[in-house]
Amino acid sequence: HVQLVESGGGLVQIGGSLTLACKTSARMFTSYCMGWFRQAPGKEREGVASFDRYGAANSIAYADSVKGQFTISRDNAKNTLYLQLDNLKTEDTGVYICSTGTTRGQGTQVTAP
Repeated sequence: HVQLVESGGGLVQIGGSLTLACKTSARMFTSYCMGWFRQAPGKEREGVASFDRYGAANSIAYADSVKGQFTISRDNAKNTLYLQLDNLKTEDTGVYICSTGTTRGQGTQVTAP
């Protein structure tokens, strides 16, 4: 039973943009912190961006490596978490995974060759 379903990854040119989405149930969306992390080949997993369990705008946290480049947002009516990736670089290549901290999705591949 998949509880977090990511979409939106793909192959994009350097400098391009993508919007990732993570859809889940209303229960998951309103009960847990939600965020994104990424796993790149040969690198440690990196937390990218997150909200607290209340989805407060002032709770948003970003990794230093993506500040000013990525934007996390949410649509409470759709129980969907988003990650806007702008000005993509080669080092942004990896699998982007949506997580509550204890539950994670399958991930979506982002490739900026």
